Amino acid sequence: MKISERAQGIEPFYVMEIAKAAATLARKVELSDKPMIFLNIGEPDFTAPPLVQEAAQRAIRLGHSQYTPALGLMPLRERISDWYEQRFGLKIAPGRVVITAGASAALQLACLALVNPGDEVLMPDPSYPCNRHFVSAADGRAVLVPTTAQERFQLSAEKVKQAWGPKTRGVLLASPSNPTGTSIAPDELSRTHQAVKERGGFTLVDEIYLGLSYEEQFGHSALALDEDIISINSFSKYFGMTGWRLGWLVAPEALVPVVEKLAQNLFICPNAISQHAALACFEAQSLAVYEERRAAFKARRDYFIPALEGVGLHVPVMPDGAFYAWADCRQACARLQINNSWDFAFHLMERHHLAVTPGKDFGPSHAGNFIRFSTANAMGQLQTAIERLRSELA
Repeated sequence: MKISERAQGIEPFYVMEIAKAAATLARKVELSDKPMIFLNIGEPDFTAPPLVQEAAQRAIRLGHSQYTPALGLMPLRERISDWYEQRFGLKIAPGRVVITAGASAALQLACLALVNPGDEVLMPDPSYPCNRHFVSAADGRAVLVPTTAQERFQLSAEKVKQAWGPKTRGVLLASPSNPTGTSIAPDELSRTHQAVKERGGFTLVDEIYLGLSYEEQFGHSALALDEDIISINSFSKYFGMTGWRLGWLVAPEALVPVVEKLAQNLFICPNAISQHAALACFEAQSLAVYEERRAAFKARRDYFIPALEGVGLHVPVMPDGAFYAWADCRQACARLQINNSWDFAFHLMERHHLAVTPGKDFGPSHAGNFIRFSTANAMGQLQTAIERLRSELA
């Protein structure tokens, strides 16, 4: 059987490789005095709140499990539109909202609608690995542009201008970002989008962590800048529905019929039960729960980042959103005579039963020097993780 060049060209998702190794070891040490702590996966420890669970059960009981429109249930599109107005002061027409089978489907649909074979799409290094593979799946090429801590590990307008070439079609940004938890300052995002627009390109912004913003200056949607911007969002992170596989994108009106045609053929529709359940996300009781959880995630960040610094793992930019810490491990590797972040991650896993993600997934510029911690775990687990790190590094 001959495998396609497209499939061969896509790298493994290394965080999942780490996860498999950690899970195997976890079974062996489950009953020990040092069970495995998983700080490697970006999944909230909070699940869907009560009203959402009840809505799912009700939908199943009433038989609301048949196909929905390819663009999603209109009441859910309307609820999302209302949420943008209430949360961000933005008037987004429900017709511009497309419900998808997770943010992954939204990214795939957007890339298939915008990227031709051979087109190049600029994105920052570091960035979430799957985003560049959506470009590859459309037979395009992701061009990773190295970024620095001074740039908040984000693309700038100047970097976009320098990297733009004859095959460049657009940019794919993330704000807040995985793995850094940093957002793009609104003024810089505006300049970047303007530079892209002047060159006839598209601006695609992954905003799946936008609900988990902690700083007023950064907690704004890119949709405020221009109706031409395409925003990707999800019910997974802020709304705590990771396994429900439900997301959305907001697109210019002219792009919606194109996305609809693709969605009809590739997905038929998003999960019906998940859509009916997600309607309850926007009830006042549910929104209050989400805001309590956002405060809890911020408290975890406020504890964990200084604690990492205290054990010699420097976080060069304080994350303003999401639930990640992007830590420089060079000093620790030098002290332990370890080659790079990949080996350091396995050292922590095997010696201290602490699973973290090495930088290898997120781009070559910082691959050997940084590791990503997920702070989506309970405070007690984060404190235990720091104790284990301190025992090794202090």
